[in-house]
Amino acid sequence: MVGSSILSPYEPVTISVSFVHTMLAGQTGQWPPLDEVLNQVGIDPELLRHPGARVTASQYVALFRNLCARLDDELLGLLSRPFKIGSYALMAQSALGAQDLEQAIPRIANTLRLLNDDMTLHQVADKQLVGLALRFKSPAVASHYFVQEIMLRSLWRLLDWLMGGNMSIARFDFTSPTPSDMDAYLEYFNAPLQFERQESAFFFDAKQLKALVRVDESGLRSFLSDPQTKAMVARRSDDEISAKVRCHLLQSKPAWPDLDATAIVLSMSAASLQRHLAKEGTSFQALKDKLRRDMAITYLNTTTMSLAELADILGFSESAVFQRAFKSWTGIAPGTYRREKGD
Repeated sequence: MVGSSILSPYEPVTISVSFVHTMLAGQTGQWPPLDEVLNQVGIDPELLRHPGARVTASQYVALFRNLCARLDDELLGLLSRPFKIGSYALMAQSALGAQDLEQAIPRIANTLRLLNDDMTLHQVADKQLVGLALRFKSPAVASHYFVQEIMLRSLWRLLDWLMGGNMSIARFDFTSPTPSDMDAYLEYFNAPLQFERQESAFFFDAKQLKALVRVDESGLRSFLSDPQTKAMVARRSDDEISAKVRCHLLQSKPAWPDLDATAIVLSMSAASLQRHLAKEGTSFQALKDKLRRDMAITYLNTTTMSLAELADILGFSESAVFQRAFKSWTGIAPGTYRREKGD
């Protein structure tokens, strides 16, 4: 997509285990044994006992895809009737031929209404913002926060794709309680968040309603080749300074340049770089630690590399220093994590 990236095999991305808990919270008698499914996608069930644990983005998407396939249901049996595989594709298909988002949104909303009996999509307004809100007929369905989260992300990604990948979200609202791991939610949704609201919705500048629909049938096939990853993995803006820093660090490993060296590459002073990162809600050290955390978890899941080798690649002076840092990031010692993977 223009100006953004989702997930590449060269960039390590991880997701808080809290999102795995949210996905699995609505388990019904129709579901296969959870331990079996988790093990199939490489997630040790023991990880779910550690609040700070993380899984790779690939594992998270694979878990959702596995459950959807087994249940033939894109919302995991959480509605009163199945949201059969292909439902999301029909919603996307219904928007083709619309002139702009203002025409596309009612078509998507009507298709959603035909595909289920439990929720509807409504356009709402908040000053200069327009929002798409989910309304539920059943309190039981509304209590499944995973349905709200995945539907809002899926709808956002659909509108973003329709207008060529340039959609800017002003905020997300959720009816759910404020989560204890707010940082994980901010990282996952990559926009301002409000909880304990009357409706779950996402908002954007009303001017974007006039954005032209720029896709066709060929583009639809490409978009639907992996809709789960598009909906479930945070989109990174290539224009943000933090993204440029992360990219530079990733390309420079194992040298791991410091703040001053990175600022020179980005053609700014160290103080200016710090100010830009602060405006984006982060810091150089936080970006570096998150990247090293994600790399470590990815390597622990996909290689038999020793902890000493991993420490060296991540720029730590010795294995013990790396292990202390890893435990501060996740609450789990890397050796324990690896034993949980059966290594």
